[in-house]
Parts: sequence; structure tokens; C-alpha cells
Amino acid sequence: MSNSSSITEFLLLAFADTRQLQLLHFWLFLGIYLAALLGNGLIITTVACDHRLHTPMYFFLLNLSLLDLRSISTTVPKAMANSLWDSRAISYWGCASRVFFFAFLVVAEYCVLTIMAYDRYVAICKPLHYGTLLGSRACVHMAAAAWASGFLHAVLHTANTFSLPLCQGNVVGYFFCEIPQILKLSCSRSYLREVGLLVLNACLAFGCSVFILFSYAQIFRAVLRIPSEQGRHKAFSTCLPHLAVVCLFVSTAVFAYLKPPSISSPSLNLVVAVLYSVVPPAVNPLLYSMRNQEFKDALWKMMSGCCSEAINCLFSPAEHS
Repeated sequence: MSNSSSITEFLLLAFADTRQLQLLHFWLFLGIYLAALLGNGLIITTVACDHRLHTPMYFFLLNLSLLDLRSISTTVPKAMANSLWDSRAISYWGCASRVFFFAFLVVAEYCVLTIMAYDRYVAICKPLHYGTLLGSRACVHMAAAAWASGFLHAVLHTANTFSLPLCQGNVVGYFFCEIPQILKLSCSRSYLREVGLLVLNACLAFGCSVFILFSYAQIFRAVLRIPSEQGRHKAFSTCLPHLAVVCLFVSTAVFAYLKPPSISSPSLNLVVAVLYSVVPPAVNPLLYSMRNQEFKDALWKMMSGCCSEAINCLFSPAEHS
């Protein structure tokens, strides 16, 4: 009986069998990846450069963009390389590292989304206490707690998952390595330990979801009591993008993990994996920029300044000559 010590590589789920479709998937993923890099990069740069955005809400948005960038960089580049080179293989340690980083980033991102819901709740429902409850030190501590929670989660799950003997082959049912797919290859009853950890994480995720829903129930009640239409519009413009990101993140993750086995198939698994791991990091910047006028103004100001400096640098040598 073979075990994990005899496995040197895993085989990922292929996007297509024909060369033309493989290249199509490569270019499609390249476009999505570049869009995610551009969108999240613009958010990080704008928030870092514009002092008007040095507030708790945009500090947590910057953390979310950092997590999104690292998350999509964990899954997409390897999938692009496999499509381009007509390969399915990933090394044992390459798979383990991607399991670690994906578990780390997903949990940290959901913690950050929960903190962002709390930020909006305090800003709208308790505005007089906003500076006290969300001071700079409190924001740093909450962000650090989110990142630390993701790190601890990833260490526990990765160590436990790859300590199990694997004797069901080396074919992974996704286009990237993930814990449930590795567990399917286990032949040991000790996988129940991992299932217990997953159940505990599900309970924690449920608790975060309840907290987010409760926060937004209070937020909408407070917003509807605002007398001016302009005030309600401003409040909704800062809340709806975050709520849309949460819904996208949760709905794709829930469908990925809780879909009935009767409807499971390689093609459906591929679509679900893309929706769960690739779409949110690419779409989040768009969701935040659509309704947030303050961020759009700051972005436009930064881009205008960069264009002006580029033009001055381009023509200043000619003027001096």
C-alpha cells in the first residue's frame, strides 16, 4: 500500500483535452489575472497615497486587496502554466504550499470582511464612538488578528492533512490543490480529525456570517431613519459594495463545499472552483469602485497627477535643450 511518502506529485484537473481549448483557457485566465492585479493594485496604491483615504474603512479595504492579490496568485499562475505547457502535474511540496496559502488567505479574508461589517456598523449606528472604538491601534490589532487567525488555521490544517497516509492515487479533482480534495485520497481513519476541524471552521464561519447579517440588519434600520435622501444615499454607497463582496464570497464558497454529491462532475467542479477562487478577487475592486464616489475621486486625482508628471517628464528635456 502506497502512502504520502511515495507520492512525489499530484495531477490536477485539466481544463480541456484539445490544444485550442487549453490555449483559450490560458488567455482567459491571463486576462482575469491581469484585471485582478490592476484592480487590486489600484486600490492599494490609491489608499496608500491619498491621505483622505487614511481611515479605518479604507485601511481594511487595503488589507482585503492584499489578500485578494495573494489569493489569486496562489491558484491562477499554476493553472495558466499547466494550460500553456499541456501539463497537469504539480509537485508534492508545491501542492502542500498552495494548500497552506489558500487556507490562510481565505480565512483571513473572511475575518477582514467581518471586521469591515463591524466598521460600517459603528460608523452608521454609533458615529459618536467611531474614533474611540476604531482608533488606529484598534484597527491594527483587528487586522493583525485576522491575519494571525488565517495563519493558525492554515498551519493546523496543512500539517494535519499532509500527515495522513494517501493511498487513493494522486489525482486531485480541482485545478488547484485544496484540503477536501486531498482528504479524498486518504486511506486512514484519522481523517476524522480533519473532518472535526472542518466542522469547527464551519461553525466559526457560521458565527461570522450571523455577525455580518446582524450588523447589516442594524445598519439598514439606522439608514432608513436618516431624514435626508442624500444622507441615505451616502450611507448605502459605503455599505452596498461591502455587502456585495460578502455575498459573492459566501455564495460561491457555500456552493463549492455544500453542493449535493449527486450533481458533482468534473466539469461542474471546474466551474465551481473558478467561481470560488478566481472570480471574487477579480470582481471585488469593481464592486468597490462602482458606487464609492469618494474612492473614484481619489483614484481620478491620483491618475491625473501621474499623467501630468509623465507629460512634464516627457517634455521638460526638450524645453531645457
